Amino acid sequence: MTADGGRGLTIGAVLTRLQEDFPDLTVSKVRFLDTEGLVSPQRRESGYREYSERDIERLRFVLTAQRDRFWPLKVIREALDAYDRGLTPETGPGSDGLPVPPAPVDDPDLPTAAELQEQVRDVRLTRAELAQGSGLSPAAVTELETFHLIAPGGDGHYDQSALRVARAAHALSAYGVSGRHLRAFRLAADREIGLVQQATGTDAEARAEVLAQCLALHVALVRAGLREL
Repeated sequence: MTADGGRGLTIGAVLTRLQEDFPDLTVSKVRFLDTEGLVSPQRRESGYREYSERDIERLRFVLTAQRDRFWPLKVIREALDAYDRGLTPETGPGSDGLPVPPAPVDDPDLPTAAELQEQVRDVRLTRAELAQGSGLSPAAVTELETFHLIAPGGDGHYDQSALRVARAAHALSAYGVSGRHLRAFRLAADREIGLVQQATGTDAEARAEVLAQCLALHVALVRAGLREL
């Protein structure tokens, strides 16, 4: 409950929220933690402190760290800074609770090594069928061939991979991206495949794992670059 209809909590209300878990907490202690920069409540025009829910959680963290882990203020301040930067508390048996970089999380939009090894149901498409299935014009299909983005097999038909490339090219064409622009992707893919072959030889399982990590690296670099735009 706030002191005045929906605004932040007063320091008295903060004590009411926290004293059940920290019965020795006083107004002076809360003000001291504020002075030390461990919590930074807003100030009203009257000068009184106004604490948000985030401030409450920070106070709870500080008080718990002092009571249960005996951390000095310097360690607590460093931990709070780390949490503010996205690190997470270490958990598990024997953990000291200090912040660590977040655990890696697989990107659900990227294929796993197992998925890369799966054999998809293939198709054999004529040029006209490829154009129909992708939305490209016959001339655009020819352009993709010219820049070595797709190629028919020995029987003159196009496979599932060619269809995927053609569909992606069609989607990009709406933004003015043509086959000649996509040539860079072909060159980059060839370099990645060469690196994978060099690292794994004929080991199909290792090849799929290395390729999955190459794709993850590629996406991570693109995302990092987009943040700089």
